[in-house]
Amino acid sequence: MDIAVVRDDMVDGLEQAIDLDEDVAHAMRTVPRHEFVDERPYDNRSSEHEGTRVLAPKLAARLLDALAVDGDEEVLVVGAGVGYTAAVLAELVGPHRVHAVDIVRPVVYDARRNLARAGYDAVLVDCRDGAEGLPEYAPYDRILVEAGAVRPPRRLLRQLTPDGRLVMPLGGGGTAQRLVAVADDGGDGEVVAEFGPVAFRPLLIDGEQRRSPRNRTEREDAEFARQGYFAPTGWEQEWIDWDEHL
Repeated sequence: MDIAVVRDDMVDGLEQAIDLDEDVAHAMRTVPRHEFVDERPYDNRSSEHEGTRVLAPKLAARLLDALAVDGDEEVLVVGAGVGYTAAVLAELVGPHRVHAVDIVRPVVYDARRNLARAGYDAVLVDCRDGAEGLPEYAPYDRILVEAGAVRPPRRLLRQLTPDGRLVMPLGGGGTAQRLVAVADDGGDGEVVAEFGPVAFRPLLIDGEQRRSPRNRTEREDAEFARQGYFAPTGWEQEWIDWDEHL
């Protein structure tokens, strides 16, 4: 199987489904998505990784279209995920111009590894509270938030350049979300464009990261579920010669 052909087929399908920007399409044809997603990487489907959502290619394309980069912007991605969105942005503006943060440390490590493996190790990925941004590298021309909130975090807005835009899913608390572009107006931000309905998980704050279950029964049930016939090791995988035990 020619991976490049499969990747082209994926982008061809996206171009038929949405009005995909030509530069975004070219970048998505270039980035090896299989270095970031293990199972069926070129299917238009979302998946899970370390308790976070891996965006389907169509949704990632919508976010990148809304971000509207021209090629020389400084970009911050809040919610590094597996690193794929940051890699596409690296193709669009250059890897040294792309920074990403995630509040979940194992996700940060995996995103760094994936980006390095795909040739984008110049992208900076750090473990931070996304709502705090990355002020030491600000200002940013574009900020992409891959999580929902009722209002844009003010600290992120203050890290925008005067003509910058922040793209994020706006809504929560039982209300529908919509993908919007927001400009810093000195307050809670001014919505300058809308890009249709979306459904994202909420932006996490420190202390809400996925942790091991505290309940012993839940932990032991999970461990027991990994035993049995499909266990990678253990007595279930070995033939027992009962004559030796009689």
